[in-house]
Amino acid sequence: MNQKSVVNLRAIEPEDLDLLYRIENDHRLWNVGTTNVPYSRYTLHDYIATSSDDIYADRQVRLIIERTDGQPVGMADIVNFNPQHRRAEVGIVTLDACRRQGYATAALALLRNYALRVLHLHQLYAVVAADNSVALHLFEESGFSRHAVLNDWLYDGRKYCDAVVLQSFL
Repeated sequence: MNQKSVVNLRAIEPEDLDLLYRIENDHRLWNVGTTNVPYSRYTLHDYIATSSDDIYADRQVRLIIERTDGQPVGMADIVNFNPQHRRAEVGIVTLDACRRQGYATAALALLRNYALRVLHLHQLYAVVAADNSVALHLFEESGFSRHAVLNDWLYDGRKYCDAVVLQSFL
């Protein structure tokens, strides 16, 4: 049975500046991503204005996750896009008030479909902190499998943490 999604994925618009600012400057997320410095509104505004929205040019695409009523609930990224090997890394974050409501699961299903049908990727992968049981569960329930542990891969400013590489073959 094909069920209608509770979310849509769309390109970032100038009106999303405050949302992007909030997510990118949430220091609690810095140890799970590649950024650990705050971004200015100017820098984020410039990113929105100059992004080509072409994954082949930018090697990434950032999408807003919104409920079907148009309310933004988070952001999803496809990064480290490698067209030669037909793979990319995926990241997803939902706002605190919107967690555990199925939005991330629905967004990840849409991302997988987009990666397969539009980008013609062979695989998506995610790198998740080994102690992030919520994210590990999300990816595993969405068809990703654990394939490796990267020892001392993430550093939160005080200690190192192992990371799990999860893959989904499309």
